[in-house]
Amino acid sequence: MQNYQDTIVALSTAPGQSAIAMIRLDGQRAFEIIDCFFKGKKMSEQVSHTIHFGKIIDGESIIDEVVVAIYKNPHSFTGNNCVEITCHGSRYIIEKLLYLACVKGARMAAAGEFTQRAFLNGKLDLSQAEAVADLIASESQAQHELALKQMRGNYSQTILNLRQELIDFAALMELELDFSEEDVEFADRTKFLKIIDTTENTLTKLIESFQLGNVIKNGIPVAIVGKPNVGKSTLLNILLQEEKAIVSNIAGTTRDYIEDTIFLKGIQFRFIDTAGLRQATDEIEAQGISRSYQKMEEASIVLFMAEISQDFTEIVADFKKLKISSNQKAIILLNKSDSFTSMCDAYDIEESLATLTGCVTLEISAKENRNIDKLINLLTDHVSWQANSNDLIVTNSRHVEAFKEASENLKLTKEGLLEQRSTEFVAIDLRAALQALGRVTGQISNEDILSSVFSRFCIGK
Repeated sequence: MQNYQDTIVALSTAPGQSAIAMIRLDGQRAFEIIDCFFKGKKMSEQVSHTIHFGKIIDGESIIDEVVVAIYKNPHSFTGNNCVEITCHGSRYIIEKLLYLACVKGARMAAAGEFTQRAFLNGKLDLSQAEAVADLIASESQAQHELALKQMRGNYSQTILNLRQELIDFAALMELELDFSEEDVEFADRTKFLKIIDTTENTLTKLIESFQLGNVIKNGIPVAIVGKPNVGKSTLLNILLQEEKAIVSNIAGTTRDYIEDTIFLKGIQFRFIDTAGLRQATDEIEAQGISRSYQKMEEASIVLFMAEISQDFTEIVADFKKLKISSNQKAIILLNKSDSFTSMCDAYDIEESLATLTGCVTLEISAKENRNIDKLINLLTDHVSWQANSNDLIVTNSRHVEAFKEASENLKLTKEGLLEQRSTEFVAIDLRAALQALGRVTGQISNEDILSSVFSRFCIGK
């Protein structure tokens, strides 16, 4: 069990040799401990949010020249006294500083303990604390913007407002229970039904946004499918801008799926080149084709490739065999237009296919890099999310499960009100909904939830 009254220390920059490193001390004795080995001004006497130059000493030995920033409680990230030491990034210097701090009374911080202290001290709610980890792990503009908005309270304030309305009504219901013998009603049932409807609508939108939030956070899966030798591997190499897949004129060269990620206009995509779809000639190829169908089912976007010289009725028949689901985006790519003599005919084929299949069709030449820019635009435009959007988007599976639980209990609460069940039973369902919402922002939490959340953090954050 961690003692949150201790003073903790950790390296907060990446481990290893570097130009500079930053070590953080946090806790009531942070200034007392730094004064033991910092030669310069006495930190405990300085004004908060100031920076000071001096030397780290061990007895008579000078370890390093450093810059020390101090933050006094409650005006720090954690709400405690905090010291940040910026030193040279030598492994020896880092280890010596950590050793000196521990000798003088600090202990090494656990993973995520600084952010956990910020949560416990009311500086962040739990959803904002989780967004700190997402912000650190973000690799694209889209991921960064989502994490930043959540850290700033993107939807936590919405949840707090919804929860407060439910709490106000719950308080009136509890009051009715206290006066149950007098058969009085303090809570307006009609008004409460409207509150439940509003809350359920908001929760439904949040739950539905998770599909988009999840693909933005983890990368949008795009399956490239089609018959052998239509140019799937060539297209993958063009999109990834490297020779990732082997390209040859031999049918069945790709025997299993090949997967890699790339960022297009700040959005992460996971492209999957699948084995050519045909009647397998051996068991290994059959397994590859089976995996192709599996990957296609998992994809958010399916790029169906065909040769532009094929009869378009055959292309339509092959496309319909894929059975693209309603929640998937399909784009038909007519490849090898570089060897097609009549572009007028190509446009006619595009229009015919679009009419017959109801999805976007684009003629390309993967070999000549023709219309690849248009394909990239189609892919990025499909992601109905922009950095300046005000939409609430959920990226955390823990949150979406809590929202689902809250929604189910609100439905039971509504049923109880409409069927005029006893106030005691209605109150039970309402309390369960409040507890589920409270787990998102941390109003209601337990040690297991906190351990799970903060164990994902790096040491020093």
